Amino acid sequence: MFTPVSTRAASVYKRVNVETGIESASPHQLVVMLFDALQQYLLAAQGAMERGDVALKCQKMGAAIRVLDEGLRGALNLEQGGDIARNLDAVYEFCVNRLTVANLKNDPQAITEVMGIMAPIASGWKQMNGQTPANGQSR
Repeated sequence: MFTPVSTRAASVYKRVNVETGIESASPHQLVVMLFDALQQYLLAAQGAMERGDVALKCQKMGAAIRVLDEGLRGALNLEQGGDIARNLDAVYEFCVNRLTVANLKNDPQAITEVMGIMAPIASGWKQMNGQTPANGQSR
């Protein structure tokens, strides 16, 4: 379902200034780190939006959108991932579009909506804990 994410996720992570041991992380850990970073960026953007800090809001929204689009969407293998990958792609695309509108309209509720959509996906990914399917294919 996913292409090897080590290179792409690490690149996105470095660009959005998230710290930790990226070089030693497994592909699964990198995706977990992307979900964690996404949540942090969304919370920071929402707080900045509510305080009227336009520059910080734009910075954090841009980082969140990059994590979603370049990191999470970019890691999907639409050819081998089947319906799950296509559905995740659609969800990530929806969230990117929703955050773009939220940024333009200063809509903190839209950020809350995206966090609500992403939370169960992130939780499910964390619960997988890097396990591979019984048939031996990696995720």
